[in-house]
Parts: sequence; structure tokens; C-alpha cells
Amino acid sequence: MKLLFLGDVVGRAGRRAITENLARLRAEWKLDFVVVNGENATGGMGLSGSHAKVLLEAGADCITLGDHAFDQKDMLQFIQNEPRIIRPLNFAKDAPGRGHKVFADKRGRKVLVTQVLGQVFMKRAFDDPFSAVDTVLRAHTLGGGVHASIVDIHCEATSEKMGMGHYCDGRASLVAGTHTHIPTGDAQILPGGTGFQADAGMCGDYLSVIGMDKAEPMRRFVTGMGRERFTPAMGEATLSGIYVETDDKTGKATTIRMVRQGGRLEQSGP
Repeated sequence: MKLLFLGDVVGRAGRRAITENLARLRAEWKLDFVVVNGENATGGMGLSGSHAKVLLEAGADCITLGDHAFDQKDMLQFIQNEPRIIRPLNFAKDAPGRGHKVFADKRGRKVLVTQVLGQVFMKRAFDDPFSAVDTVLRAHTLGGGVHASIVDIHCEATSEKMGMGHYCDGRASLVAGTHTHIPTGDAQILPGGTGFQADAGMCGDYLSVIGMDKAEPMRRFVTGMGRERFTPAMGEATLSGIYVETDDKTGKATTIRMVRQGGRLEQSGP
């Protein structure tokens, strides 16, 4: 199976990178399943229902969220009627929507997608992500109940992301880190057969401060005082993510590649 995971979509530039490139990549790379992290797609904070529709219509099979899951208030209702949107498993016990789901590709092969929020350096104290993921992976065994499984670990610390990768090794096809918006150079297949990258990067303008227009963040760093709200940078975006090929029998990764399309960080694909 050929899988594509795209990192945090940031603002209009990030949405444009998806709408202008994803359909082409699906065709050229013969992709079977695509996951997009969309939690910063609306004004850099959260995801609205209308922008969720844009990402899905552009070719995403599933959208994951994050700690800004419900910053756009209409998502509280929208997610209850759209099963292709996954919020974090450990966000809150009464949160609407679902933290995992088994999808089917066009050939009927089952793909599990789940997401958890980390605990280290995060602003809120979320429930234990490891036990949350363990419960889901035990219920949907790789190579048994599902043909592939993707875990989105959304957190600040690369050490926590790496810990999750090793914790899921042999039980997931891919563990992809999100949230910090900066792509890491550690794409690898772990000993048990799980593809891993500590951060998939963002789909956004890299001439910025993690996707935001650089003027206000720099003002706050230099002066310690804020004057305006952060706004997404509007330049040409780089579509960033991870490409993985899996073995249909075992669900384990056989190939992993970093993806950079367009913008300032472009490189060749798979």
C-alpha cells in the first residue's frame, strides 16, 4: 500500500499547497491513502467546517487535528457528522467526534488512523498518550485486523515523539510527528517495521516563524511585548510530509521518504 501523510496545514498558503498539488500527487504516485493534519488550516488556529471540506475535496482521505482541534467553534458540531476527521484520542473524555477510525481504500484494504497529544511542554495536561494508543492498537492488530495503521503523535518534544515511535514499533505502519511545523531529517524504518519521522513539517510558507508572518513573533522575541495577533504567512507554501510503502500481508513499512513539494524546501519525491 502507498501512503502519504502531510504535516500541519497552516492558513491559506497551506490550503493552497494542498488544493494545487494533492490530486496530481495521488495520480503520479498512485497513492492508496492520504492523511492530512489540518489543525492550523483556518487562520493558523484550528479548522473550520468549510476548510475541512476543501481539504477533503482536494484528495485527503482523512484529516487529523491536534491541540487546536476546536478553536474554530463550528468544528464542535461539524466533526460529529464527518467521520473522516479525527481529533486526538486523549483530548477530553466529553469531546465530540472520534480519536480513531478504520477506513477502507478503493481496494477495500483497511487503514487505521489515530492521533494522540503528547504531554511534555504542552500547555494543557492531557491524559497519558501511550496507554490511549495501546488500547487502540491492541484492538486493531497490524496484519490482522487492519492492513495498515497510522499514528499521528502531536506534541512539542522530539523525545516524546521518538518514544511513541518505539512504543508502536511493529504495531503501526507509520508513526508521524506533528505540531512543531519544522521537518526533521530522521525518516527511518524502525527494527520492528514501523516507519517513523519525528516531525512531518508543515504545509505552509517557510519564510515565516513556523508558518506565521514573521513580524509579530520577532517583535515579541526582541521586546517581550506583543502588539498584534499572529497571522499566517502568505507566501508560496511547501507541501511537506512523509511517503510510505507497506507490505499488504504484514502492514509493515518497506519504504519511507520525506516529501517536499514547491516553496522554499522543494526536493524530489518518492
